[in-house]
Amino acid sequence: MSYRKRTAITQWCHHILKSYLPENGLYIDATMGNGHDTLFFCQLARDKGHVYAFDIQQTALTHTRKLLAENHIDETRFSLLLDSHIHMENYLNPGSADAVLFNCGYLPGGDHSLATRPETTIEAIEGGLRLLKPDGVMSLCLYSGGDTGFEEKTAVLQHLKTLDSKTYTVIVQEYHNRGNHPPTPVFIFRT
Repeated sequence: MSYRKRTAITQWCHHILKSYLPENGLYIDATMGNGHDTLFFCQLARDKGHVYAFDIQQTALTHTRKLLAENHIDETRFSLLLDSHIHMENYLNPGSADAVLFNCGYLPGGDHSLATRPETTIEAIEGGLRLLKPDGVMSLCLYSGGDTGFEEKTAVLQHLKTLDSKTYTVIVQEYHNRGNHPPTPVFIFRT
C-alpha cells in the first residue's frame, strides 16, 4: 500500500491493525457502514477466522453483502448482524476478539440523521473492551464538524482518559496539518 493511501483515516487504521493483528482471528466491525472495514477484516480472517459486523440499517447489510460477494469472500467467514453495536456482547464471549473497529458518524451516502451518538458509542466501546483478548486492539475513527458535530468525539476522548492504564494503552493521533476538523484515529491496546 502506498503512503498516499495510508493517509486516509480508514486506510491508516487498516495499516496499523494489519501490522499488529494475527491472521485467522476473530474480528468485530462495530459500525458496518458500506462494508469496507468488514472486507478488510474478512481478508485478514483468511480461511480460519471470522468477522462479526453490526449495523442498525438494512442498507448497510445490503451494501456490505454485495461488496463481500464482489470480492469472493466465503459466507462462512462472516456474520452480518442487523443490530446495534451496544448488543455485541449478546453474540460473542468476553475475551474472544482480536480486534474491534468503530468508524463513527453516519452511513456514507445514507441518512445523516442516523449517526452514532456519544452515549451509545461509549456503551459499545465498553462492551467491545470486554470482548477483547489480552493483546487485542480496538480502533476508533472519530469525526467532528459538519453533521456529526463535536459532541461524540469530545465525549469519547474524555471517556478514554478514564480507562485503567494498567490494562489499556490509548493512543490518540491527529492530522496536524489539515483544516476543516479532520477525523481522529484512536487505538486502544489491551495488555
